[in-house]
Amino acid sequence: MSEFFRPARLNSNQAAQASRVSWALPTSMRNTLMSACLALSLLSPSLAQATTPTVLQQPARMTPIAQHAVLLGLAEAGKRLVAVGERGVILLSDDNGDNWRQVSVPVSVTLTDVQFVDDQYGWAIGHAGVVLATQDGGESWKLKLDGNEAIEIELNAAQRSDDEQRLSNAELLAQDGPDKPFLSLHFSDRQHGIIGGAYGLAFRTSDGGETWSSMIGDLPNDWGAHIYAITQNGDSLYLAGEQGLFIRSLDGGKHFDKIDVGYPGSLFTLLTPSPAEVLVGGLRGTVLESRDTGYTFEPLSNPIPVSINAALDGDGGYLFANQGGHILRLLDDGRLIPFADAHQPLTDLVRAANGKLVGIGFNGPNVLDTQRKAAAE
Repeated sequence: MSEFFRPARLNSNQAAQASRVSWALPTSMRNTLMSACLALSLLSPSLAQATTPTVLQQPARMTPIAQHAVLLGLAEAGKRLVAVGERGVILLSDDNGDNWRQVSVPVSVTLTDVQFVDDQYGWAIGHAGVVLATQDGGESWKLKLDGNEAIEIELNAAQRSDDEQRLSNAELLAQDGPDKPFLSLHFSDRQHGIIGGAYGLAFRTSDGGETWSSMIGDLPNDWGAHIYAITQNGDSLYLAGEQGLFIRSLDGGKHFDKIDVGYPGSLFTLLTPSPAEVLVGGLRGTVLESRDTGYTFEPLSNPIPVSINAALDGDGGYLFANQGGHILRLLDDGRLIPFADAHQPLTDLVRAANGKLVGIGFNGPNVLDTQRKAAAE
């Protein structure tokens, strides 16, 4: 199937069935599986019995095998690590990833990403328009937004606008129900954050998630491309997504421009080492670099043409993790070289407080052994 194939818009029952499988896998595999689940649900309605309201009202099941769940998002909360994934699983580690414990979560939707701004305040996002927040380092979580509320916010905003197409899209969103996942988030402090998701969903908060406003009308994303990554450094704010989508704001989110990065494939991860520099990774091992706030991009040399799922900026330099489980390091001359191998697909990557790399994927968390590779170099 072409990497540019866009799945049909799903109704709530179809998306619930699809979400149990497709969004819990590396991004480049999702379109295929979403389409397959759509076809199955059309052939057999009984396959789509897990409705969105059920997972919004049902807490995540506590299970002794949670550490082997499919995990999609990983973040540092001070010295603690926090991972999120399928069926509402949230895991905490206080020993640099060696041991993990599950905590209670008020919903059982798949969670796609997580971020902390310090050791206490964090947010997790996921399917059915869910946004969760914690103020105690991940020990407890509260629901701050769901798909029903998100639909109401956008529908009200569209009705106040003079944009007939936006209103038509909002009405279609309401007809579909709360079945769309959030896929990316960025909080700059305890109060200010942006979330993005499927079909161009985008919302912002200025009070830590107590209230939200729609950004859909502010973004140059007319056809509703999925938003896979958001990052910010100073006033430079960047969003990346489906089919080469790259959106930039140089005034902290007041105004946005759509930028042609010169690559039509989907982009999944972003780094902003400085306000002027941005690195973006995507399909087929593509990594692009801009040193002028996104006005121009240059492709970087990557010997492994496998989709980039995560990127990391730290004391060890810039690292990129791909769908094959390879970790690549960026050299000063713009080349990516193999650095480590997780021996399993990776969906996210962080550096723990002790300096070790910790990755997550299909089989839970994994502390990566990079010592042998470093010694060989």
